[in-house]
Amino acid sequence: MTELSTCVCSITVTQRKRYFWAAWWTGAPTERPFRHPDASNGGAASAEEALAEAERLAGRHLVVIEPYWARAWTRVMRGEPAPRRAVPRPRAVPARLPELSAWAILELPQGAPLDDIKRAYRTRARATHPDHGGDADEFRRVQRAYERLATPSSASPRKKR
Repeated sequence: MTELSTCVCSITVTQRKRYFWAAWWTGAPTERPFRHPDASNGGAASAEEALAEAERLAGRHLVVIEPYWARAWTRVMRGEPAPRRAVPRPRAVPARLPELSAWAILELPQGAPLDDIKRAYRTRARATHPDHGGDADEFRRVQRAYERLATPSSASPRKKR
């Protein structure tokens, strides 16, 4: 038999709040077909105790892997099929919105007074707020545009009314 470069142990909590372990040292665990562990046991009072028992039986250091494997082995021992692991779904990458000036985002002419900036911000914020059916990314853009224009140091000179 070939020996694994890393021997592994999977530990899971049972319904009775005890720890069940399953260890593989002659080959890696596989899902389909499910590869039986080289040894397993339950009833340990802690995960550390379970690992120590598994290492004592294996006669070598074991690396702890995800608890899926121990849970799957308990199901196989009951005559049930090993559960499929949940595969994380890829997240959709949001499309980047084109860069616009803060004035264009708030739909204002360049150099508008602060009162007009505030009024435009409130109008655009209501229209783009996610709680009112708007797009969260667009709402954040409106907020950043308002922050840039409402801060006197970053805004360009405004006309006085």
